[in-house]
Amino acid sequence: MLSDAEYGLWKRMYGPDRRHSAAVGREVERRLGSEATRPVLGAALLHDVGKIDADLGTWGRVVATLSAKVAGPEMAKLWIKSRGFTRRVGLYLHHPEIGADMLEMAGSDELTVAWTEQHHRPCVEWTIDVDVGLVLQAADDD
Repeated sequence: MLSDAEYGLWKRMYGPDRRHSAAVGREVERRLGSEATRPVLGAALLHDVGKIDADLGTWGRVVATLSAKVAGPEMAKLWIKSRGFTRRVGLYLHHPEIGADMLEMAGSDELTVAWTEQHHRPCVEWTIDVDVGLVLQAADDD
């Protein structure tokens, strides 16, 4: 399902993220059947690829998630410019944009790139088919 470049990125993902993305892919395929095209399954498998550079384990991710709720998205932009753990938290919080950039450079399909960038946004901001997005979102939330 993935190109060589995409598979190389997927292999670099944190083990729990790979397991999660494989489960998302299986659920998307189950729900969409023949409509689960290669770009859609690529989106399911790679939507969290931007977390690679953050290099945070489980506890770091908990801290990042809680920090985002307290500090807000604007602070996360500043954290990316810092160093050490704080920078990694900022990278983690911006994983959709970072992942979309990584996939664009890897030559991924527009849908795969768009979903990776937009998977945490409200559906009114999606540029992909809303029905497909709702299936991807539901599978990701399971």
